[in-house]
Amino acid sequence: MNESYAENKPAYGDIEVETIFDTQRNHYQIVHLGWHHNRWVHHCVMHLDIRNEKIWIFYNSTEHDIAADLVSLGVPKQDIVLGFYPLFMREMSDYAVG
Repeated sequence: MNESYAENKPAYGDIEVETIFDTQRNHYQIVHLGWHHNRWVHHCVMHLDIRNEKIWIFYNSTEHDIAADLVSLGVPKQDIVLGFYPLFMREMSDYAVG
């Protein structure tokens, strides 16, 4: 799934899209890096981890609802943690608390 998000290259600058998949430690990121005009760009687009058999979404700056995409792929909501929200907000969501 992460690779399909990595296909979206920015329309500006000389920007590369890097996928960082650490399958031993279960860390997954998509990063934009390069130059836009005279400015260096280094931006995390998406950051997911697998911790305690749950998918933690730590960051998402895409236009996609990654949690909903995971559910549509068959991942139960109780196996997805919205890690970018504080605990009290996660307790009010339909997803796992963590």
